[in-house]
Amino acid sequence: MLLKGTADECHLVMNLSADQRCIFVKTTPDCAQEDGFVDYLRIAFCLFPFHLLPIAVFIFILWLLFLFMALGLTASKFFCPNLSAISTTLRLTHNVAGVTFLALGNGAPDVFSAMVAFSRPHTAGLAVGALFGAGIFVTTVVAGCVALVKPFTVASRPFLRDVIFYMAAVFWTFVILYKHQITLLEALDFRSDSDDENPSYPSGSIQDYESEYQPLLPYTMTTTQIFFSSLNPIDSRKWRRMPRFWKAVKMIKLPLEVLMLLTVPVVDPDKDDRNWKRPLNCLHLVTGPLVCVLTFLSGKYGLLYIEGEFPVWALTLITGLFLSAIVFCTTTNEQPPRYHFIFSLLGFLVSATWISMAASEVVSLLHTVGVIFSLSNTVLGLTLLAWGNSIGDCFSDITIARQGYPRMAISACFGGIIFNMLFGVGLGCLLQLFNHHPVLMLELEGLLGWVLAGALGLSLVLSFVLVPLQRFHLGRAYGVFLLLFYIFFLVVALLTEFGKLHIRGV
Repeated sequence: MLLKGTADECHLVMNLSADQRCIFVKTTPDCAQEDGFVDYLRIAFCLFPFHLLPIAVFIFILWLLFLFMALGLTASKFFCPNLSAISTTLRLTHNVAGVTFLALGNGAPDVFSAMVAFSRPHTAGLAVGALFGAGIFVTTVVAGCVALVKPFTVASRPFLRDVIFYMAAVFWTFVILYKHQITLLEALDFRSDSDDENPSYPSGSIQDYESEYQPLLPYTMTTTQIFFSSLNPIDSRKWRRMPRFWKAVKMIKLPLEVLMLLTVPVVDPDKDDRNWKRPLNCLHLVTGPLVCVLTFLSGKYGLLYIEGEFPVWALTLITGLFLSAIVFCTTTNEQPPRYHFIFSLLGFLVSATWISMAASEVVSLLHTVGVIFSLSNTVLGLTLLAWGNSIGDCFSDITIARQGYPRMAISACFGGIIFNMLFGVGLGCLLQLFNHHPVLMLELEGLLGWVLAGALGLSLVLSFVLVPLQRFHLGRAYGVFLLLFYIFFLVVALLTEFGKLHIRGV
């Protein structure tokens, strides 16, 4: 199978007259909707008249921002906590949990986006652009902002170890792209175990550990009160202290959070009751499997009929209701059952399904934006997709640095993206190898792909050389240098995209 980064035939739609574009996107295979629930190309070229296309683009951008918000929210508040609960149940050490479950949780948006992009030949460039682009963004912009906010001296051995392993990962990926193919053995990547000095702090989000308020007098809530209180994502005490901007963002996320609370159970080992909400957890046994069935591969399996008569979704609903009734009748509101850890596995599966669905919509939407503006998938990956998936890292790492932990922030800059690159490329290609041929052919989008790979490699080499020369002290001057390096890279990448820079024969 050949995964190309070159422009597909769907990009030719912009060369046609306005009255021909709708027919073109309906009849061209590269314009066909493969995954996802929304056909953005048909909306843009068939639903909106030509003169209203800017309105469609504006709506798409707003929807894209909401999808990025959904990815971050689902990963931080539902995916990561359940992974943490699973690692606690399995009694894993902090080190092993940090480099496996927590790394997967923090990199979930990047990894799932890469897997979805690699699943389609004409969007594979998005995966390459996003993984390499996010690497450059995090190691320059995020690391530079950390140095500007809190100049500090890094721990020499962990810093050199992270940079060396990341350079090795980039070099190996570069070799695979240079060969234009990847085999099954090469797709099985691995990540080396980190030292215990490396903090297992989640790099993708800041966990809000809210204070627990215990009533002075014993108070027992009814089942109905427990159900509705567990669906309220707003803490009234915290709400009064927060600024208006935070409240506005919270209101935008409110419907999404309620939907997640209705479908995704979360097990918290740090709480006495392990976040056991009997009525809501019983409902999760119904809604969770339904979400998995109706969203997996855009609901293709959920709409199938058993023996041509009984729908799969109805069987899932009946099974969920049966299990829910058993759990409700055999448990109490106060004490979680011994098998409560199973809900963390269910929460992991359901949240992963939500993330995968959102990632599919992001990839489809970015492909549509690329068609409308005649942009390659690689440049969309290194800009919009990389920024969207990395903005959470940026804010969280800067916050960590301001709180007095710049070493933790700089470690998070390198630790997470190593996992994202190896796991994103490895798993994305591995799925295609299992589904198609033993060798997967890869092609970059001309010169831009090599500019992207070269810039990432150069940034790492400069860090490997310049930081030791400064005796491992990262000051504000070095932070400014990193920011300027990213701006220079972005200018070169955009000039290459629009044909202003080129090499003869490339």
